Amino acid sequence: MNKWTKQQLRLALALYCQIPFGKMHSRNPDIINLAQKIGRTPSAVSMKLVNFASMDPEIVKSGRSGLGNASALDRQVWGEFQADWEASLASAALQIAPELETAIPPIGDTTRKVHIEIRTKQSIFRKMVLSNYVERCCISGLSDARLLVASHILPWSQSKEHRLNPHNGLCLSVLHDKAFDRGLLTIRPDLTVAISSELKKLKKDLFAANTLVSLHGASIHTAEKFRPDREFLEWHNREVFVA
Repeated sequence: MNKWTKQQLRLALALYCQIPFGKMHSRNPDIINLAQKIGRTPSAVSMKLVNFASMDPEIVKSGRSGLGNASALDRQVWGEFQADWEASLASAALQIAPELETAIPPIGDTTRKVHIEIRTKQSIFRKMVLSNYVERCCISGLSDARLLVASHILPWSQSKEHRLNPHNGLCLSVLHDKAFDRGLLTIRPDLTVAISSELKKLKKDLFAANTLVSLHGASIHTAEKFRPDREFLEWHNREVFVA
């Protein structure tokens, strides 16, 4: 088999970012789909994803070291992704899932292109973030994907360069996402939950007490691959949180 090309590696790394470590096996339909697209076997793609895992600090820290024989080109592509998630992920992910493009109706070339770009990026980010937390809210543990949101720490509208950075994402239930967005709760840099004094005033509201206020000081569920960026959390604590 010929050596992996840089473009094949980019596609493989884009897929790595979107599936949990425990599903990086040759029977995974997403891996089978990519293997067919790039002319590799599912086993070869699976092994390449585990090679990437050997460079992932969070995976290594958890004791899952991957295969440990990543090539110099593997490391180069990994570094490019870390430096510019926006440029590296969008085009690669669209090649993996072209249905994102065909799902947008013809509404004028320019407008359609913008819609495709936004839809693609939102879909990629959601897949990465939910995968990163094994499809459960990092605060409550809720595991129904229909009620989960890939929440940006630095808002989409304010930080274009970090829109696709998985370190800028938290998997939250729709309730906790809304509270986070409004500054009624935050995640401290030590990865514990802080609840706003505005919510603590609701002493007689049993629902608020049980689902929000009681979480103050609790640790969030650990990210599988991409730990929330400390500087992003500090920004939210400082600029959004209603202390």
